[in-house]
Parts: sequence; C-alpha cells; structure tokens
Amino acid sequence: MAEFQKANSVGEWFDQRLATTKFVKVMMTEYWIPKNINFLWAMGMILATLFAVLLVSGIFLLMYYKPDVNLAFDSVNYTIMQEVAYGWLFRHVHAVGASVVFLVIYIHMFTGIYYGSYKKGREMIWISGMLLFVTFSAEGFSGYMLPWGQMSYWAAYVITEIFGGIPLIGGDLVVWIRGNFYVSDATLTRFFMLHVLLLPLVIMGAIVFHFYTLRFPHVNNEEGEFFDYESEAEKFKAGEKKDAKVIPFWPAFLSKDFMVMGWFLIFFFYLVFYHYGFAMDAINFDKADGLKTPAHIYPEWYFLWSYEVLRGWFFDIAGISGKDLGLMAFGIANAIFFVLPWLDRSPMVKPANQRPLFKYWFWILMADLVVLTVFGKLPPTGTNAWIGFVASFVFLALFAALPFVTKAEAKKVGGK
Repeated sequence: MAEFQKANSVGEWFDQRLATTKFVKVMMTEYWIPKNINFLWAMGMILATLFAVLLVSGIFLLMYYKPDVNLAFDSVNYTIMQEVAYGWLFRHVHAVGASVVFLVIYIHMFTGIYYGSYKKGREMIWISGMLLFVTFSAEGFSGYMLPWGQMSYWAAYVITEIFGGIPLIGGDLVVWIRGNFYVSDATLTRFFMLHVLLLPLVIMGAIVFHFYTLRFPHVNNEEGEFFDYESEAEKFKAGEKKDAKVIPFWPAFLSKDFMVMGWFLIFFFYLVFYHYGFAMDAINFDKADGLKTPAHIYPEWYFLWSYEVLRGWFFDIAGISGKDLGLMAFGIANAIFFVLPWLDRSPMVKPANQRPLFKYWFWILMADLVVLTVFGKLPPTGTNAWIGFVASFVFLALFAALPFVTKAEAKKVGGK
C-alpha cells in the first residue's frame, strides 16, 4: 500500500503502523500541565508505581501461597518467610506497600478536597478517583484475610457480618459472600480469587479511566486558576518559557514526579527493611481459630475511621437498633464522598486557606478523622464508646452542613 512507504529506521516502521509520534505528542510532549503545582501532584504517579510494586511482589508470593485453610498460614509464615530465598523481602514489600498505598491515597484524596479539584467541570475526575479508592479498599480487605491468622479470620467474620443488617436479603447475602454459614475454606478461596484476579483487573481499568478523565478538563493547580492552555502552550513553544503558565508533561512535569518518586522510594524501602512490623499485626501471627475470639477485633489502620463510624452507634434511637443505625452511618460515610462536588455549593475554585468558611470545615473534618482512627483501634467501652459516637455524629453532620456552609461562603464572597 502506498501509505506504507519504505521505513529508514525501526522507529519509522512503528510510526507508520502505530502512529507513535502522534501518540507521544498527545500523551506527553504536547500534553500541558499547569506550572504552579507542588509535590502533592506527584501522588497519582506514586500510586501507580505502588500498584505495580504490589502486583509484582504479589506474583512472587502467589507462587508459594496455598489458598487452603489447612495450608495458608504455614505457606505464608514458614514456606515464604523461612524456606524461600528472599521470600521475607517480597512479603515485607507487599505488606508495607499495602499499607503505604492507603497513606498515599488519603494524601491524594484530601489534597483534591483542599484545592477544590472536584469542582464544576472536574466531577468525573473525582468520581473515578473515588471508584479507585473503593476498589483499593476491597483489594486491601480481601488480601488481609489471606494469611489466615487470628485477626484475618475474625476481621473477615465481622466485616462480612455487616451485610447481614441489610433488610430482606441480609442473611442470604452473608451466606453467599462467605460461601458457607461461617468463615471457612470457601470464604478463603473466594477472597483469594478476588484479590489475585478480579480486583486487580478492575483496578487497572479504573486507573486507565482516571488518567483519561484528567485530560478533559486539565488538572487543577494551586491557585485554582483557569487559563487558555492553547495560548500558554504557544508561549512555551515560542521560547517564552518563563512567561508561560504551562509545562509539557514530558520531560518537564515528569522530571518533578521522578524527584518526588525518588524521595518516596527511600522512605518506602526504609520501612520495608527497618519498620515493616507496623504493617503486620502481631495477633495475625497466631493461626486462625474459630473457637478462640481475640479480646479486641479491629481492621487495618486505613479502615479504622470507617469502622468506628460503624460501631459508634451503640444505642437505639426512635425504635431503630444501634446495629442498624451503625450500618446506615457506615453506608453513608463511605458513599458521601462521591457526591462531594454537588454538596459544595460555592463556585470558588481556590485552596481551602483562601476560602473564608470552607477552611474551617476542612480542618474540622481532618481532626475528626484522626479521632475516629485513633478510637477505632481502642475497645468500645466507657468513655471510648461515647467519644466514638460523638466523632461519628460529627463526621455525618459535617457533610450535612457543607451545602449550607458553602452557600453562605458564596454569599459572603459575593457581598464583598
């Protein structure tokens, strides 16, 4: 065919068939990023890298793991940790990565809230990011069960029991999820399939979708500033780089990402080699025993705030049991972030410190989440139970109040 001319190099041969030159321009050299951004905008790249680390380390662990209630515990704690060369390293990398990935997710998530990156025009960016958060949460929970330790077993029992509170179908749903009337071998194999196959595929699709949504519109910046990308890009290409407000994704923006990535990897491998214990609960080094309940059951740290919202409602209100109230609060708390773009009624796209009322809302939310996380790991007795209830109520009240706070903010700013 005439359009396929003789290629003078391997690069030309691929370019004629895959349009590699155009692809590089669209995705990298002529994909423009605001110049006024800081290191927090590198969290997305760090998350993608962490997912790759988890995927690779998980493949190595998969070679020796046995998804069987009689073999799972020993395959992790003896075969992988003691008999396989560098098996301990891959387990530490996977365990620390599973924990640190949520730290980065929360930084990324609340950076978006702080800078208003969910505002009008960017709703799909926010929703796709929240879908990633949900799928990562499901992946983290399914993986927590696989070592088949005491906390793995009982955390799985408590979490699956939550679905029993759903009216009409709750009891049947719990049996369907577990594959049995109790947490058993069928439960382990189901969670194994979710963790190693289904959820990673969903996460990969969600990551592609999230990056796609970042193209329309462009990413936010520190000042929430809107400008003409085409004219600013022309300035940059004309050599007016100091005056231009944008930089190309490659090499300018990615060079910043690589620097932040380097510092992060130093921190990450410091944890892997010297402080890996925080990612592996000591109770989970005891084999799962359905006849021996731990004195206190709790999930991993990244689920503690949500867990405290669930159990914070320990008394009945208006004929509704505390268990049902907790389940409703838990559902709302995990779904409310999806509708954040519509709860914020202020047209301002500014960082929180430049918003007269929203800044107080944001920092109260941060403080409340810290309280929920701290008390989520403590026994729900006495004062702890009441603090947990108040913190749970405050969390829900903050989101209920957000439309009124931001609407008042809009009037206040408009009045000036």
